[in-house]
Amino acid sequence: MDKQQEYVLRAIEERDIRFIRLWFTDVLGQLKSVAIAPAEVESAFEEGIGFDGSAIEGLTRVFESDMLLAPDPSTFQMLPWRTGANSVARMFCDVLTPAGEAVRTDPRAVLERQIARVAEAGFTCYIHPEIEFYLVNRHEDGSISPTDHAGYFDHVAGGTAHEFRRRAILMLEQMGISVEFSHHEGGPGQNEIDLRFADALSMADNIMTFRAVVEEVALQEGCTATFMPKPFVGQPGSGMHTHFSLFEGDRNAFHDPAGQYQLSATGRAFVAGLLHHASEISAVTNQHVNSYKRLWGGDEAPSYICWGRSNRSALVRVPMHKPGKAQSTRIEFRGIDSSANPYLAFAVILAAGLKGIEEGYDLPAEAEDDVWALSDREREALGIAALPTSLKRAVGAMAKSDLVADTLGEDAFEFFMRNKRHEYRAYDAQVTDFELSQFFPKA
Repeated sequence: MDKQQEYVLRAIEERDIRFIRLWFTDVLGQLKSVAIAPAEVESAFEEGIGFDGSAIEGLTRVFESDMLLAPDPSTFQMLPWRTGANSVARMFCDVLTPAGEAVRTDPRAVLERQIARVAEAGFTCYIHPEIEFYLVNRHEDGSISPTDHAGYFDHVAGGTAHEFRRRAILMLEQMGISVEFSHHEGGPGQNEIDLRFADALSMADNIMTFRAVVEEVALQEGCTATFMPKPFVGQPGSGMHTHFSLFEGDRNAFHDPAGQYQLSATGRAFVAGLLHHASEISAVTNQHVNSYKRLWGGDEAPSYICWGRSNRSALVRVPMHKPGKAQSTRIEFRGIDSSANPYLAFAVILAAGLKGIEEGYDLPAEAEDDVWALSDREREALGIAALPTSLKRAVGAMAKSDLVADTLGEDAFEFFMRNKRHEYRAYDAQVTDFELSQFFPKA
């Protein structure tokens, strides 16, 4: 038993923890949980906890149903909303076969495989996300409305969002998750909380924890938190603009003081990889029918495949950093929305960027203008292609992608596409209020 496992067992005893929740996710990014008693934790470390993997969407087939949860002791944290006499802690888990091998469809394993490829290339990846979400009131008729009518950076005296963000951030910090910024976003009831950078696997775990904390605090505040990409017509969608940097030891591989915007050849090739494979990975970074209402709804959402410096209509941005802060050189991928499975999304983004580095992709010219304001002919002349306009088109692009298939693995790839095809076909079969209003206008 290693020192981290010993620390967990000692902490459980000293803090009188009554329940330990083992967390993992399905292929679509839904958080799963099973609670075990303190007496079972040592056995869980040694042998794992058995469960029926075929009952989890996309995880395994019926004839391979016996699976094990192997808790990662480095992720042990108390749940701040479950303290006191019956306190609860959690650990993230890897999903294993009875033989102790990683289940290839486990999203955490998918990301771990890609991180290993990045490491083989000599890099360590660090990630910093800006996570947007809405706070809404749910009504008896099933409709929703925003909890406030504030706007970007607004300070509303006595506003519920201030107290909400304060409580959420305190809980996150109690769980070892550092927060950089928080503020009201552009839409009514919309908020943003930015997490401090961490390595790729830790950040994916942090995002799953973030969602759980935000949803718990919202319930305590008498409202509902939603990570739906576009909950309101005519209002901004909720993205998860994510900053990436690669390091070689202590050196930022994206930094070159002589490069344009101090971006190195490695950084330029990484961006080129993201642009080259953007359509292929879109179904993973934007996995719902509703995701494309955000991408094609304006409000600075990226709809076209290009990059820029201060251009917030671009898919990839190279943010400014303070002079002399070489470690801060990074790229910002603006295509991910807040509902994406972070394990799979980070895996395909790293795969696309690494492909650009390995193959030496050339970075196209920077887009200096608002690409939304350009005509189709102007964009075509600049070589700027469009992202998929729907989940159907995104899945079609993904189906042809060797890169995504190799990154996700055959079984996760096939399940993901099958599930997404079912989603867009079910959506296509709906008769919407918009259609009814065309034929039956109000008197």
